[in-house]
Amino acid sequence: MIRYGLNGSWNMECGKDGAQYEALVPGSVIACLLEHGMIDNPYYRKNEGKVRDLMREKYSFSRRFTLNSDVLQREHAELVCHGIDTIADIYVNGSLVGHCDNMHRTWRFACGELLREENEIRVDFQSPITYMEGIQPAPGKEVTCVPTSGMAGDQYIRKAHSMFGWDWGPQLPDIGIWRDMELEAWDNVRMKDVRFTQEHERETVTIHVRSFTEGKGILRAELYGPDGQLLQETALHAVFHKQASEDDREQESIGSFSVEAPRLWWPNGMGAQPLYTVKLYLTDKEGAEKEEKEWRLGLRTFEVSREKDEWGEEFAFRINGQKIFAKGADYIPEDAVYSYITGERQRYLVESSARANFNCLRVWGGGYYPTDFFYDLCDEYGLLVWQDLMFACNVYDFNREFEESTAAEVRDNIRRLRHHASLGLWCGNNEMELAWDSWEDVKYHSLSLRADYIKQFEYVLPKIVEEEDGEHLYWPSSPSSGGSFDDANSQNRGDVHYWEVWHGMKPFSDYRKYYFRFCSEFGFQSFPSYRTVKSFTQEDDENIFSEVMEAHQKNPSANGKMLYYLSENFKYPKNFESLLYVTQILQATAIKVGVEHWRRHRGRCMGAVYWQLNDNWPVASWASLDYYGRWKALHYLAAGFFADRTGSLYEEQGTIYWTAVNDTMYQEDVKVTICLKDMALNVLEEREFQCALEPFSVHTGEGIAFAELGEERKRQVFVEAGFQFADGSRTVRTETFVPFKYMQLPQASLTVELTKEEDGLSLSVLSDGFAPFVELGLEGYDVIFSDNYFTMSGKEPVVIRAAYKDIRRELGGRPGDCAASPGESIMPEEPVCTVHSLRDSYM
Repeated sequence: MIRYGLNGSWNMECGKDGAQYEALVPGSVIACLLEHGMIDNPYYRKNEGKVRDLMREKYSFSRRFTLNSDVLQREHAELVCHGIDTIADIYVNGSLVGHCDNMHRTWRFACGELLREENEIRVDFQSPITYMEGIQPAPGKEVTCVPTSGMAGDQYIRKAHSMFGWDWGPQLPDIGIWRDMELEAWDNVRMKDVRFTQEHERETVTIHVRSFTEGKGILRAELYGPDGQLLQETALHAVFHKQASEDDREQESIGSFSVEAPRLWWPNGMGAQPLYTVKLYLTDKEGAEKEEKEWRLGLRTFEVSREKDEWGEEFAFRINGQKIFAKGADYIPEDAVYSYITGERQRYLVESSARANFNCLRVWGGGYYPTDFFYDLCDEYGLLVWQDLMFACNVYDFNREFEESTAAEVRDNIRRLRHHASLGLWCGNNEMELAWDSWEDVKYHSLSLRADYIKQFEYVLPKIVEEEDGEHLYWPSSPSSGGSFDDANSQNRGDVHYWEVWHGMKPFSDYRKYYFRFCSEFGFQSFPSYRTVKSFTQEDDENIFSEVMEAHQKNPSANGKMLYYLSENFKYPKNFESLLYVTQILQATAIKVGVEHWRRHRGRCMGAVYWQLNDNWPVASWASLDYYGRWKALHYLAAGFFADRTGSLYEEQGTIYWTAVNDTMYQEDVKVTICLKDMALNVLEEREFQCALEPFSVHTGEGIAFAELGEERKRQVFVEAGFQFADGSRTVRTETFVPFKYMQLPQASLTVELTKEEDGLSLSVLSDGFAPFVELGLEGYDVIFSDNYFTMSGKEPVVIRAAYKDIRRELGGRPGDCAASPGESIMPEEPVCTVHSLRDSYM
């Protein structure tokens, strides 16, 4: 097999005026025009609309390339397009070789007879907007629903739905060759598909290998251990089925490895992530080597347990026999311009998730199927992936053409991703079963379209998943109780999306009324940091109701909701920057209340996956990492409330309740100290408790009622809980008796002693009074601190670290910028630390 890459420098021609520009492939129209300064930054102020309208035009990408005789003499040649976005005709040397209409597929077109020494390839793109606007549905198949802040008709084109806008994303339906393009040339044999399965017995794992080749060949396999050492090699044996003849082009070969004392793969926080490597070598009958491929495998069992119990039916991830509490967030595309989705950015997101103690990510169905590299990262960092298929919040006409296209799309991606240790389950869609059941703009569509839903998601797609995988659960929708519109959002079975806190404007305490089996989506909005807001505004835009700020708020009523929740919990901030800060505190507090409640009820609830991890442009949203990768308050607090060993507090009618959590494989002895303190950090009352936590367990202590506290006194005191673990580590949590807006917070004096050390900065923070939500920063730098938005509740200093590898100069605000770890550590010469707390946010 010879692979000839076609990435690199191409020519892009604009259909409207014939202008031509050098363009990079993989790449897109927006990326090319930005690079040449022909359009304004679509993320700045209100430029989005002007750039969106350019997608009504036609564009063409072309290039010339030279082939040597080694390629030209091969019997077969295919053009392989790993990502065409989206409606395109492809020509090789002037001849049409294929038509593309699905960005989620890998397209292959035979072209051997057209190739010569000097060649030209051209890809002519239609406008995705005019394409979908021109669709005329059959009678009874009319679709009228439109996703919030989206564009009508996106269900008619197999393109990432969020490119047409979402309630957090811009309308920028870009065009281009967004993934690799190459030629494959071969003679008489090549690998078409390889499938791995595992059989686990006591102290032994058998890896079964099935390979499908086009043509008759000889396959040899090698197994390497996690340390790179060759462990075994074996020949695969051809299997000829009854209907096969010697002239048939496809051959199936099978083989296996037996691994004694295997090193098992575990999710983040439960153990290591060792990865074995399998290499396959293909030769023809004469022994000439034709192709080599390799895969990395994690040895583990995985299932979704749905056992009946006293509350209904559980929904729990079970890995290597152990049920785990899933902790994570929903992942969306990293950028609205897919050319800017790089491996560095993916690594940063996955690493940031692992650092915040995630063990799970849900890949949301309105975006795209991530790269192989994304899954490699999830394998390495121990993040289980809930994989939606790319259908979301929509109604589809499941006609024959749509069925054929989406079937090919799903097969392509299952074959590409099924071997990954991180893959947990396949989910048919996002929120569409729930929508048919209860959304006013969906449920009144025709019975024909309702029947199409059942056919698509409960017959055709699960059948494909079973054929192509068979190892992972197919779950029909999220949320779902198992399908057939049977109480899709039930709290007693399946998974749940819960939005009463936020969309329903219920108080944070409302979370405590529910004991969902697995909450796969819930969230709360905030604004990004002031630094990020400055990247898309000018000074006179700095009001959340300005046109520019509202243009970067895609949820129509969200700014009002944030102000409502602010009024319920905090005093009104003194300025614009303080308002942004307080919304982040609101967001972090809301999600913390929900997660801590569900973790207290481990066993009944077994998953808390919040909406959402990241942004695809600078915007007000539910994300915990903003577009530039800056950690919001939520992401820092997530590291605490998702920790494997932690504790929590909550107050109810004057009584304090505490819980200690142990999500490790080992027993933990915990000393719990509960103190009532005044604003000057003096201890007024103290209680101590000891508890032994079994592996994967929680312990909730009896409620504590302190000495009689009048209404005025409740404003002057708070409760601190210290959870001391056997290894000396200590987790501190605080709780108040009244909302912070009523607290008599002191104007605490916060001092920071900053010390340069060999590998980073050490910041010793001291306070002379109660200081909630302390925010640290370094002037001119973006930093990930070991902790931030923490509360100063004691008289002893709190030491915060900032490794040099986590410090980089402040981002400039260009599209594609990301706080991915720099190539080398940065040691600020004269670092200036900023510090403030909640009291500083108002006069």
